[in-house]
This record gives sequence, structure tokens and C-alpha cells, in this order.
Amino acid sequence: MAARPLMEITDAAASRIKMLVDKADGKVFGLRVGVRNGGCAGMSYTVDLAEEALPGETLVEEKGAKVLIDPKAILFLIGARMDFVTTKLSATFTFANPNETASCGCGESVSLTAVAPEVLADFNA
Repeated sequence: MAARPLMEITDAAASRIKMLVDKADGKVFGLRVGVRNGGCAGMSYTVDLAEEALPGETLVEEKGAKVLIDPKAILFLIGARMDFVTTKLSATFTFANPNETASCGCGESVSLTAVAPEVLADFNA
């Protein structure tokens, strides 16, 4: 059985990532995704522009888009799907994450459970 990508990137997310990188005139490598403690549910996702890979980061490259995953976030993001959604009031990256156990009412934070480290063997990491 072939290893799966650590995180899936939808067509919409890939398109937005490539647009952001192109707009940065070669100064940006891709996006950096992570999680941080905070919010009413305990954690929130972080998405930042990345000029280069940092030690220990995992690169997910899909559909021409590059996403670097913070090493502290890998066990929380295994199997997640990153999307980009535009509504009348916002445009944002979203995550469908099988490791999410709850989310707050405002949608700004989530509860995440880390998977066992040995699960990484099933993924391209």
C-alpha cells in the first residue's frame, strides 16, 4: 500500500497558495501551517507565508502548491484536508481534520487530539 500525503490540499487551496507565492515576487517559498494553544476550544490553526523551510519542517507539495508543516503540529494535522473558502463576508483557509474532537461556537478554535507517532509511517512525511 502506497503512503498517503500527510495533508491533502484542495484545488481551491492550491490555487490560492500559488497566487500568494506569485504575488510575493519570489520572496516566498510557500505557506507554513501549524497549531497554537489558545481560543475557547484550546487550539487554533496558524497559516503564514514562508520564505524558506525551517529545520524539522515537513514539506507537502501538491497541485503545484508548497505547504510547510511546523514539526510541533505534524501529529495534529495528519490526514487533514486544507481548503480555501470564499463567502460574502470572508475568504480563508479552512481545515477538515479527523483529529478535531470539538470546535468553539465562533469557529476560531478547535480541540485536537494528536495521533500516535507510529501512524506517521502510513504517510509521506
